[in-house]
Amino acid sequence: MRITGGKARGILLKSPPGQLTRPASDAIRESLFSSLANQMEGCRFVDLFAGTGSYGLEAFSRGATSGTFVELSQAALNCIHENLDRVAKSAQTDSMNFKAVRGDALQFRPTDSVGVDFVFADPPYSVIPDIADQLFQSAGALLSASGFLVLEHPADFEFDPSGWRLIRRFGKRKGQGPALDIWAKSKD
Repeated sequence: MRITGGKARGILLKSPPGQLTRPASDAIRESLFSSLANQMEGCRFVDLFAGTGSYGLEAFSRGATSGTFVELSQAALNCIHENLDRVAKSAQTDSMNFKAVRGDALQFRPTDSVGVDFVFADPPYSVIPDIADQLFQSAGALLSASGFLVLEHPADFEFDPSGWRLIRRFGKRKGQGPALDIWAKSKD
């Protein structure tokens, strides 16, 4: 797994051994970030269920100015710290506005009240049916009024969250494999 674009393009990312994480594929991340290219410069993000940090690190490489990675596993958090250092060094950029915190992704609240531009979420597929409503609620509390939730999930899982609209889907439409949705809060 590697960074697919931006200043740190090609940097390999470390992941914890075993089945602890399910890193997002390079192809699906590249599709997503190519479509969002002009929105990455200067953006702020939160990467929930961060795993290796691949979504947030890709945003950092492509011009994000601040971000928070939220991960419960200490082994994965250690990898995020190492990957953050690698990306910052390659991009010749300071990483002081980026932090990795250990915690429950659904309970995370930032210390400031400024909403972020993107919430990236890649929860374990097995828990998505149980947490979907809470995930959308948590993301809504983190986002600015014009922000987006980027959610990776199994292609055969469909969402119908109240107060949200689907902007775009990447990846598989049905069957095995991942899909990646971009959601925005509905303007009521």
